[in-house]
Amino acid sequence: MHSEAEIARASAAWVWFPRDSEEEKSELQLVRYPARFGGGVRGSQVASDLDAASVLDRAIARTREWGEDRLIFWTNASDKPDLEDELRRRGAVHEDTVTVFARPIPGDPIPVPEEISTVVVGTLDHVRDVDAINAPVWDQHPLDRAGLQAELAEIAAAAASGTGFRVLARIDGQPVSTAGCTIVGDFLRLWGAATLPAFRGRGAYRAVLAERLRLGAAFGAETALVKGRVETSAPILARCGFTPFGEERCYALTV
Repeated sequence: MHSEAEIARASAAWVWFPRDSEEEKSELQLVRYPARFGGGVRGSQVASDLDAASVLDRAIARTREWGEDRLIFWTNASDKPDLEDELRRRGAVHEDTVTVFARPIPGDPIPVPEEISTVVVGTLDHVRDVDAINAPVWDQHPLDRAGLQAELAEIAAAAASGTGFRVLARIDGQPVSTAGCTIVGDFLRLWGAATLPAFRGRGAYRAVLAERLRLGAAFGAETALVKGRVETSAPILARCGFTPFGEERCYALTV
């Protein structure tokens, strides 16, 4: 597995640019999310010679220029300067905490109940099933027909290049869980795991986890990297052989 320093760098470099988003990087990375993900601006990756107050002032100003009123910021130990105290001083609300986890690939096998099957997403019907899970779990707007087609094209292009995959788990034929992964160098980034509430606790998360690790091994990844929410997936990841490497915290600021 990669070293602790390499894992820290890989975690700090991880940022998501949703389809139809806008982004800007100066003192920090800012991404304006599309309306289907709730809008607002996500900030991360601070690298500046300015003080924390000045960096945050610039982030707030850009958020307003985009016509947004909500700035979400994710902390990271590599931020320079650290904005956490300044965010708190201005009334930002701590909304979430994730633990950064890593484990070697393939590592020890993850047990999956026999009743659960998994498939790599590759058809429009698969994408519909994924959206039917993601929309309620993440409180997103369901995709229309054009959105489903665009999502399928994006998933198919990543799979064809061997750089990313989306998987789907079913229990007794019913779609219940989904998750994605992206291969960046020797790292396998695991993201977006969602399970319908009525089916949680039955092994669906472990099923999509195991399938993504299998794909990562097949495409040469050496280390799996994931940010697990402290209250949900983190305990499962710890039981599945992942080692913790610090935390990242999410703050929301109304601007």
